[in-house]
Amino acid sequence: MIEILNGVVETVAYNEVQGVRVHHNTEAENYPFHWHTAIEVILPLKNGYVVEIEKEKHEINVGDIFIIAPGQLHTLYAPADGERLIVLIDHSLVCSLKGMQSLVQLLYPYRIISSAGDSVLYNKLSGYMLEVEKEYFKEEKLFEANIYSLIIKFFVELGRSSLASEGCSFNNISQSKQHEYINKFLNVCNYINDHYAEDIDADTLAGIAGFSRFHFSRLFKQYTGSTYYEYLTKKRIEMAERYLISPELSITEVAMRSGFNSLSTFNRVFKSALGCTPSEYKGLNRGF
Repeated sequence: MIEILNGVVETVAYNEVQGVRVHHNTEAENYPFHWHTAIEVILPLKNGYVVEIEKEKHEINVGDIFIIAPGQLHTLYAPADGERLIVLIDHSLVCSLKGMQSLVQLLYPYRIISSAGDSVLYNKLSGYMLEVEKEYFKEEKLFEANIYSLIIKFFVELGRSSLASEGCSFNNISQSKQHEYINKFLNVCNYINDHYAEDIDADTLAGIAGFSRFHFSRLFKQYTGSTYYEYLTKKRIEMAERYLISPELSITEVAMRSGFNSLSTFNRVFKSALGCTPSEYKGLNRGF
């Protein structure tokens, strides 16, 4: 049961540990469409679990880890008999560390780690989450500090794996240059995350990276799997979702704050991304 739900917005109640909520879930209960600002990590322990996100259902099983990025509308379907570990983590715990905000962006809208695909990574990540659960419920001395350290290890391991994966490497670039290029494009992603509401063009970003516009566009696509404009738009939509829950802000104000200079463009892009207009989304969050 979701404790605090307003429309489709869940406010996660962090009780025992600030910024971390752990559920050892055995309930045969489905959860309605909702979103929250927390990163959600789901680790099935017995039988499967179904996550629906972006109108697509994903069946996850024992041996899988499913990570839902902040701000993503999703629903959960439980089997009649099952067991899973669910960990909710305030994204600010991770994003406050240098470089991590850009790594979190690579999780959107979700990430699946399977023991069948990468048993070494799965064993490390699942081990960290199971240790978090032990610390969370045992509440021994310094348990909060250890929980935070385990979460950082989890995302460092995940981040290093992401940066080493095919989608975050650069073709025809020597191994000695890979790290240098990764740092350059992390800086670009950080710039977009900080300046999403401003006019950002390819020439500006290429200058930050130190490449020509042509080479920048090609390398950015290799690094993130999307064009710089798609990445920027995703960030703007993410921020618009957060602004829309504020009753004080009009749709036009939300569009401007999110970096959309045209209301018609905002309506079109938002509906294409989420399947509803900004007005409809705002109504959902008021519980209408």
